[in-house]
Amino acid sequence: MPRTEGHDCYAVTPPGIEGLAARELSLLGVVPGAVEPGGVSFRASPREIARANIEIRSASRVLVRVATFHASAFHELERRTARLPWEAYVAPGRAVSFRVTSHKSKLYHQDAIAQRLTAAVARRVPGATAAGGATADGPEATEPPSAQLFVVRLFRDECTLSADASGAHLHQRGYRLATAKAPMRETLAAAMLLAVGWDGSAPLVDPLCGAGTIPIEAALLARRIAPGLGRGFACEQWPSFDAVSWPALRENAQSRVLPRAAARIIGSDRDAGAIEAATDNARRAGVLDDVEFRRAALSALDPPAGPGVVITNPPYGVRVGRSGNLRDLYAQLGHTLRRRCAGWRVALLSARHELAAQTRLDLQTVLRTTNGGIPVKLLEATVPAPA
Repeated sequence: MPRTEGHDCYAVTPPGIEGLAARELSLLGVVPGAVEPGGVSFRASPREIARANIEIRSASRVLVRVATFHASAFHELERRTARLPWEAYVAPGRAVSFRVTSHKSKLYHQDAIAQRLTAAVARRVPGATAAGGATADGPEATEPPSAQLFVVRLFRDECTLSADASGAHLHQRGYRLATAKAPMRETLAAAMLLAVGWDGSAPLVDPLCGAGTIPIEAALLARRIAPGLGRGFACEQWPSFDAVSWPALRENAQSRVLPRAAARIIGSDRDAGAIEAATDNARRAGVLDDVEFRRAALSALDPPAGPGVVITNPPYGVRVGRSGNLRDLYAQLGHTLRRRCAGWRVALLSARHELAAQTRLDLQTVLRTTNGGIPVKLLEATVPAPA
């Protein structure tokens, strides 16, 4: 595989986030292709694939297409995969794993498919070993950290095989070791900020901040800190990518970091443990001086001079909280915002319309996605002046 050749790639995203990922790719100078449920396709050089991994905020992982072919029998699968350039993606002695899904295809046994593919790799790559059988598919699926993952999808006997360029999920920025109840993923927090168009020039407040994911992602965005700056990626170990200067890419990303956030970012929560966790996470992320964390009840919300943006992820009553108490919480949120944040924009993630309605704000849907498998909407409104 020539190193100068462009690769067909796919940025995997949670549902509803695809358009935001496409916009991010455009800002990186990559022309996005088809946007479809679950991700966006694009064509990129090895250097652009590396940049996407380091800098994209809303995607879960980046895949690089290895091959697409017809396979309705195991002998056909073996013949096709024996010709693939596995050595371009797997270094000698490295373990491999396969995430296999099959729908409406004659080949349906996931472990048997993974065994054939592992054998194909072993024949071309000295010392290559299997990390395990076919791994489960889905957003929560994980693989051994030292293994090179390949994603295999069969549909109507057409096999699409892709190499995972990211390794660990891209939401794993490396700073969130401490969590509060029902933590949200970093990629979702970043997507919320991108969806409402917050660019760091106006103050931002999260009055129910939990472990601080939204304020920390806001600080990273405001200071232009690439989310993958401090972590490694699977494609750094690809033999076909050995001409990519990873230190130069990281130095380039580091050179664009601003010394401080332009506007105030505040996170508050009534739980002392949550504030402690948020503070520790912000310290690891390198943005502790950019975020003010306060232990405070929602009714004690004290925003800076605005207008700005209140963006938060209240409990939904599915995993955390009781419905009766939550109705009061949402009503108090709306009351406090009308009293203290007139003219501000508010954006909240909600799984239940009847709870969001308790705020008595004219909330409009700007994004539909999932959080921990729960369908949610990002709702936005401008807080009216007091009557």
